[in-house]
Amino acid sequence: MNSVIPFLPLMLAALAALFLRGWARNIIMLAAPIIGGLNLLGLEHGVFWSMEFMGYALEPVKVDKLSLMFGYLFHIAALIAVIYALHVKDTTQHVAGLSYAASAVGAVFAGDLLTLFVFWELLALTSVFLIWARRTDRAYSSGVRYLIFQVLSGVLLLAGLLIFAQVNNSLLFTDIGLQHEGIAQVGAWLIFLAFGIKSAFPFVHNWLTDAYPEATPSGTIFLASFTTKVAVYAFARAYAGEEILVWIGVTMACFPIFYAVIENDLRRVLAYSLINQIGFMIVGIGIGTSLALNGAVAHAFNDVIFKGLLMMTMGAVLYKTGKINGSELGGLYKSMPKTTILCIVGAASISAFPLFSGFVSKSMIMSAAVKEGYDYVWLLLLFAAAGVFHHAGIKIPYFAFFAHDSGIRTTEAPKNMLIAMTLAAVGCVVLGSFPAQTVYALLPWEHKYQPYDVTHVLTQLQLLFFSAAAFVWLNLYKLYPPELPSTNLDADWLYRKLAPAFIKRIGCSVYGVYASIEKSITASIKQIIQNSYDAEEGKPKGYFARLWPTETMVVWVAGLLAAFLVLYYI
Repeated sequence: MNSVIPFLPLMLAALAALFLRGWARNIIMLAAPIIGGLNLLGLEHGVFWSMEFMGYALEPVKVDKLSLMFGYLFHIAALIAVIYALHVKDTTQHVAGLSYAASAVGAVFAGDLLTLFVFWELLALTSVFLIWARRTDRAYSSGVRYLIFQVLSGVLLLAGLLIFAQVNNSLLFTDIGLQHEGIAQVGAWLIFLAFGIKSAFPFVHNWLTDAYPEATPSGTIFLASFTTKVAVYAFARAYAGEEILVWIGVTMACFPIFYAVIENDLRRVLAYSLINQIGFMIVGIGIGTSLALNGAVAHAFNDVIFKGLLMMTMGAVLYKTGKINGSELGGLYKSMPKTTILCIVGAASISAFPLFSGFVSKSMIMSAAVKEGYDYVWLLLLFAAAGVFHHAGIKIPYFAFFAHDSGIRTTEAPKNMLIAMTLAAVGCVVLGSFPAQTVYALLPWEHKYQPYDVTHVLTQLQLLFFSAAAFVWLNLYKLYPPELPSTNLDADWLYRKLAPAFIKRIGCSVYGVYASIEKSITASIKQIIQNSYDAEEGKPKGYFARLWPTETMVVWVAGLLAAFLVLYYI
């Protein structure tokens, strides 16, 4: 089978979507991810395309099992997202979405750091239009903040790869690690931080919770599928086994739970949940064994499907009602029963119910943690798993479709939305029920793992049972945080509140000094003017107030020029 460059079908479709309209554009958009996915079947492992640039060997397209797994995933995600967005008539969204998907595919097949950098930046530039396409003031502001973080990540990556090119005389994208000496260690850390920003590490994660909820309903599906998963892929490729990732990952898995529980915007709840799930993946990469790495990439694969499903159901709610806050919703199961059922499937998957996709991947990571002696990490991940069930498994469907009856009556989501959600729901069930024939068959590393043994199933069912019981008890006794109209800040308080207040105080101080100096100078000038004017005679006084003939002024000018020339040559 003759194959083409992996990202080319999606990129050409984006170009076609710029000019085509109606059914012609829809057919091209649907065909691109299908053709692109089939194209991957013909790719052989190894360097597909190589070249030389400024004395460095570049491999713009390199194929192995890891890149192929993410390549298949991104084409599936692109197909589902395109179907979900077919009713949208906005050319900007279609072009940006397909270009964004093509950039993600290009990034995971990049065999060198320079090519990775190019697609890294394209990810930022194409995705921000999915936020701005909502065309609200909040969307524009969030998009700018989002772009700042993404460009910062690109700058760090560029600085790191330049250092590595200088030290190693190579730009090939292989295992990097943090165990270097001298300037090479600086380069390794810069690349690490670049990947960390795109993975939404703690304190640099607010670009995600800030921007994703402000994107368009269909744009959010693209956003939730690509950027963070490219970063997870990059970490698996370059920093597998770095123990610091274990502790960063477990922090990511735990802290979003507290914010998600009190958050009113249900899409923002899912944004926090996305960070939580990435935390599991980062832990697996940090542990670095075959089981852990397989668990990390398998969970990335499954997460795109079930998180996409949940984002799609909330997007459908927003599209039909114009509301997304839990305090304003409720009772929608009467108007949107199909969307309700599909949301529950997504909730069961993210909560890792047996026979659903989250169970077969999350358990791999937790098993690897126990096997490698990370007992405290396992306990924290267990807590994080219970928290996921609370804020995503229960809170999302409960407050959107049940809870109090908001009185909103609408109709079901458009057919293309329902089709896309159904495909994702079927994927959640198939991946969870037949992992060996689906997601496990794509895993890059050798593995022997059976998720459905008595220990795993009983442990997870007990966890889910007690977590559900806790939710019911808290609700009955009015202890569960209510859905209130509010804006919650976490680390973004530093640049939304502290920084503006600090800058304002400095600005006031500088302005005070400036005003004082200006006042002093003005008073001095007034005094000079007053001293040179005779109030009694009503005319100027003093030597310089006299009237001088033209000849005298020429002499003064000539003298000043002569003095200037002497000073210049001295």
